Amino acid sequence: MAGKTLISIVGPTGIGKTNLAIRLAEHWGTEIVSADSRQFYKEMSIGTAVPSVSDLHRVKHHFIQHKSILDPYSVGDFERDALALLDVLFAKHRTVILVGGSGLYVDAVNKGLDVFPNIDPNIRNELNNVLSEYGLGPLQSRLQELDPEHYKKIDRENPHRLIRALEVCMGTGKPYSSFLGAKKEQRPFRAITLGIRADRVVVYTRIDQRVDQMMANGLLEEARSLEKHKGLNALQTVGYKELFSYFEGQCDLEFAVSEIKKNSRRFAKRQLTWFKKNEDTIWVDYDADIKAIISQVETRLKLEGYE
Repeated sequence: MAGKTLISIVGPTGIGKTNLAIRLAEHWGTEIVSADSRQFYKEMSIGTAVPSVSDLHRVKHHFIQHKSILDPYSVGDFERDALALLDVLFAKHRTVILVGGSGLYVDAVNKGLDVFPNIDPNIRNELNNVLSEYGLGPLQSRLQELDPEHYKKIDRENPHRLIRALEVCMGTGKPYSSFLGAKKEQRPFRAITLGIRADRVVVYTRIDQRVDQMMANGLLEEARSLEKHKGLNALQTVGYKELFSYFEGQCDLEFAVSEIKKNSRRFAKRQLTWFKKNEDTIWVDYDADIKAIISQVETRLKLEGYE
């Protein structure tokens, strides 16, 4: 794949990643690989802001609604499948676009995942039982005790991440953080990352507008159709879990919608924290001229010996 370039489009939720990805794909005459871990699921359309039918017709997309929420699908599975697909795409295109707000999934393709030993599945079952009965609190406290370094960095509101870190700590007797950062196999393509930025007020306003549009498009009905599966990891997602609370009578609809907006804003902050760790990212304004963005990418490629 020498001379091949993967351009990743990242940024907070609702900032316009899909639109930029499509415009860049049209410019280079290529295809788009989605790294949005919730857009993989065919049952979740409205709450995950799946690209519209017209957008999907403009440029060929991959990994959009190709799985069921009932199918186990990990970041490791995605890494394997995405790399296999890139082999095929780079046989046809010099440039491919990767887009998504799931930082771990973007990094899995660009850099590779850290390798962990096999863990006794009973440990995960035990931790899931603790989560079901007592909530996040005990898991957070346990991780702080076993791996204070990783505790400071992890998204402590994400039960999947907490349980994954804890099962490694408990199953190996070593901190989860001790397995991070090992040298990984170099990718056979050039990776460039474009990050979309905007003032906080702009990001939050766009999030609020997006949530309102989702509700108008039928998010309430979509969530109700999925309520019976609310225990699945795929549905531990902003936009669904708040409405499940409404269905259970824990709050009224107005409060649930306000919680979706609040939690989406929190999620956007966590996304930016993750993406800013990559010091090589080319940051562009959300309303930047497309020609200027293309020029920035081409300049970077020329500086690094790519034409």
